[in-house]
Amino acid sequence: MTKIIEQKFYLRDGLEVARDLLGKVLVREIEGRVARFRIVETEAYLGPEDKGAHSYGGKRTPRTMPIFEDGGITYVYLIYGMYNCLNIIANYKDIPHCVLIRAVEPLDEEALAFCRTYRHIKSKKVQDLTNGPGKLCQALHIDKTLNALPVTKKGKLYVEEGDTPLNIVRDKRINIDYAEEYRDKEWRFYIEGNKFVSVFKK
Repeated sequence: MTKIIEQKFYLRDGLEVARDLLGKVLVREIEGRVARFRIVETEAYLGPEDKGAHSYGGKRTPRTMPIFEDGGITYVYLIYGMYNCLNIIANYKDIPHCVLIRAVEPLDEEALAFCRTYRHIKSKKVQDLTNGPGKLCQALHIDKTLNALPVTKKGKLYVEEGDTPLNIVRDKRINIDYAEEYRDKEWRFYIEGNKFVSVFKK
């Protein structure tokens, strides 16, 4: 049986956690179904100095409160009023680091079938099911009901041990032009050559 990753893994700097989550397995359980996905792309957000982060300036709102908790829980938020995004909190309480899960790879036919249950697309490319943060949340049926939940124990959403990628690419984060000088920070990581990555380095 594959081991669920313990909380101590997340109680570190968000950059380290973002890199080390690559190759780990995100597990989604719902209505008796279990689907497993390899994490292939992540982004770190390291507020309160990070102008791209929801925690920039140390601002706390009802929405952002999970970011200020101990690492190992989820932070799910809505963008553009229609797409959910999944983050996993890193570091210790009151150090608001989080990691956006940008892309995952279905590990078997059961996972692919799971995705197609919740995300209907015309594309025949399987990577189009989960190669972006909004897409993967649709495909895995992740919404705000899963906000602030621990990923360190068996439940609706948790993370298991996986493999260690041989080659990891580090690049700029995506769609944060508003972040001024922080938009150029290379705080995005992905597994080189994996077809489920959302955006490849130019």
